[in-house]
Amino acid sequence: MPRTERPQAPARAWFTGPGFAPAPGAADTAGPRLICFGYAGGTPSVFRDWADRIGPGVTVVPVLLPGRGLRSDEAPYTEMAELARDATEALIAAGHAAPGSRHVFFGHSMGALLAYEVACALRDRGLPGPRHLFVSGSKAPHLYGGPDGQELGDDALRQLVRDLGALRPDDRVGSAYLERRLPVLRADLTLCAHYRWRPRRPLDCPMTAFSATHDPIAPPAQVEAWRAYTAASLLHRRVRGGHFYLNGPARLPLLRELRAELTRTAEEREPSWTY
Repeated sequence: MPRTERPQAPARAWFTGPGFAPAPGAADTAGPRLICFGYAGGTPSVFRDWADRIGPGVTVVPVLLPGRGLRSDEAPYTEMAELARDATEALIAAGHAAPGSRHVFFGHSMGALLAYEVACALRDRGLPGPRHLFVSGSKAPHLYGGPDGQELGDDALRQLVRDLGALRPDDRVGSAYLERRLPVLRADLTLCAHYRWRPRRPLDCPMTAFSATHDPIAPPAQVEAWRAYTAASLLHRRVRGGHFYLNGPARLPLLRELRAELTRTAEEREPSWTY
């Protein structure tokens, strides 16, 4: 696939937090790392307190995509293949996919799709994939495609954001913060609409999928369809809330599940469990 002409950001630019890159040669002894992929239009701030809530010994590494934060001067991607390719290269360059590394992927909504594509890309390169893949608020990859908001006018897009519960209580439609996010959100929605799943064999890692009770974007049946994407096990958890339950107290069951998996010992992983 021809490479899109865009300046290549250094690996450090893709990751935020103190654990953006492990020390050279420390992959086999370092604690588990949780690589977090955010939702369409989102920023890594949603993961700000996860390290404290998950507990010591786990390094939380949010992925910072172009168009956000310190990368706000970079154009966001509109094609998943290009984004997954460059995110994978950054992950490798930062040392997060070194042999012996203990990394787990989490992705919410568009981030789940990106996490899956990066896991496939690592496997294609013969590199270690995630030990566990957590997907949240996302239908299975083959169900993506279609408008899903990228063709909406600005007013309709603002209303969609409000209806889905993406705004905090003190935010309002038309706020300066939301206005700054609209171009990135539209680019991300275009990326999801253009995505077409390419058939590949299932991943080898176990998966946990989260669906929210009032999520119109990823209803339980479409989240359950992730089961075909792993040759190991899939545990489907249901939580209360809407598509953006991740921003409120309904996320606590998710954080407990992440903590349990990330602190599971090697002995507790055998024999492999199925659900």
